[in-house]
Amino acid sequence: MIRKIKWGIIGLGKIANKFAEDLATINDAELVAVASRNQENANEFASKFNAKKAYNSYEDLVKDSEVDAIYIATPHSFHKNHTLLCLQHKKAVLCEKPFAMNSIEVEEMISVAKENNVLLMEALWTYFLPHYKFALKFLQQEKLGKVTQLEADFGFHPAYNENSRVFKKEVGGGSLLDIGIYPIFAALSTLGKPKKIDANATFFKNGADAACSMVFEYENSKALLKSTLLEKTKTEAIFTCEKGKLIINRQFHAPSSVTIISEEKEETIQFENTTNGYHFETEHFNQLLRDGKKESDVMTFEFSKNLIKVLDEVRAAIGLDY
Repeated sequence: MIRKIKWGIIGLGKIANKFAEDLATINDAELVAVASRNQENANEFASKFNAKKAYNSYEDLVKDSEVDAIYIATPHSFHKNHTLLCLQHKKAVLCEKPFAMNSIEVEEMISVAKENNVLLMEALWTYFLPHYKFALKFLQQEKLGKVTQLEADFGFHPAYNENSRVFKKEVGGGSLLDIGIYPIFAALSTLGKPKKIDANATFFKNGADAACSMVFEYENSKALLKSTLLEKTKTEAIFTCEKGKLIINRQFHAPSSVTIISEEKEETIQFENTTNGYHFETEHFNQLLRDGKKESDVMTFEFSKNLIKVLDEVRAAIGLDY
């Protein structure tokens, strides 16, 4: 028998709903407990996803002996404290991206995970999606030669609401940490750390960034990246190579298709998926836990540290301080 991993969820918003939907499709995993600061919200979520326990205290959830792993889906500014709470109670943690607000917080989280000998991983689901894994392998094999330029964007246009998490600067709201992380991830996972970063941004009246444009310079290539809450963009990742293009179609960070354009032909590869796409990272995490691993070999600590360092550099360049 494969050991069933028993999950808890802290923070019961939109993304937690998607995560729970996909968790229900995994045979050897089970949602046993959820927690919100509001008991009514916790009860409603637990009922919707058949969780046995609904807590109105995160502290009570982490003390539940039945829970093996906890998914943290609270606003960005709470990630560090909630992760530390779980780790100190020896609970494996899958923490939603961005891992935390800055490099100092991420370093502390990783340090505490190591001290407590507990599995910790940043939940950047894109890394585990079949279409993205295909694109990574294709580019690494240099079938179209080396990448000379990447263009990646992520933009949508929600109605401005200063009470919404998306716009609240104090919880890490704004375009950069929420959605700009995806174009930056696309650059880091394919081209590595940039040699030089240029960035500029526009801001909402509350100081949160409304849109951010970035240029990453590499030895023989560059990445043109954009995040915005002011317009709906194509949300594609276009890799221009020496002998053609690879395009991860809309929405490149979520389950999507890949178009390859070479001198000979153009073809689009579809990737069948019946879920939201979160189960891929969850299954990976479940296996790490079963194998007694304390760090992912895909979403490594080193990658998470590099990712937050680049986000810090971009923030410094645009003058965004939390």
